[in-house]
Amino acid sequence: MTIKKAAWGVAAGALLLLGGCTQETQNSISRSIQNWTGTNGVLDVYAGEKLVKRFIKIDKLSTAYGTNDGKPRPYRYGYGYDDKNFNFKVDKGEKKVYFEFSDYSTNYIFYENDEAN
Repeated sequence: MTIKKAAWGVAAGALLLLGGCTQETQNSISRSIQNWTGTNGVLDVYAGEKLVKRFIKIDKLSTAYGTNDGKPRPYRYGYGYDDKNFNFKVDKGEKKVYFEFSDYSTNYIFYENDEAN
């Protein structure tokens, strides 16, 4: 058996296994793969229609889980640069920070910055 045939067999087996998973499990696997490859995420936070905060160069957002019960919590967290002047660049004085935001009360958009170098 050639390596190419073996690779196709492994890929086909993975697709069959993935097809039998629930949507949530598939999403979890997808997030794990995305975490491996990384992203250049941007998080925009709004107050009404006004942009009030932007974090850039975010590798991933994570859902908080309870320590004892393992249940998801209603907030997300991550690390990114505080883009104080909203120019999508890390300027002098803009530091990497930890942030959290609520699923319930925060108006936000998380997206990948395609135009970053």
